[in-house]
Amino acid sequence: MLKAPVTVTVDATIRQAAAAMDQHSVGAVVVVVGDRPVGVITDRDLVVRALARRMPSDARVDSVMSADVVCVGADDELHVVAAILGAHQFRRVPVVDGHRLIGMITLDDLIVRLASDLHEATKGVTAQLLYSHPQPQPPATIG
Repeated sequence: MLKAPVTVTVDATIRQAAAAMDQHSVGAVVVVVGDRPVGVITDRDLVVRALARRMPSDARVDSVMSADVVCVGADDELHVVAAILGAHQFRRVPVVDGHRLIGMITLDDLIVRLASDLHEATKGVTAQLLYSHPQPQPPATIG
């Protein structure tokens, strides 16, 4: 997780959700009751479910959010996160510790992390390709 989750309460308006996305430069907010995620609303939800249907900006977020929240655990391995993102065609997934929201991980986060891991793993091979091994030199003679 690179950023803390941005949240709104279940009674927030879609205008408030959009403002939170704008203020925090994110594409989704988690809808919470207390510290428990109960929904996710994305920028796409605002366009497709709210704006296209001409909903008033003071409509509640629970009228346009995705309510069946799929989360990952704080200790889940990256391959588990990748599998969940792929299986559900999500770009983001909330991270929980028990039922408590602690973060949000995005496909972008995953790509950056995997690219960094690949860079580290290939340093030796890259060095071999770019800088050939020096030819052995005969021992120096004294005299």
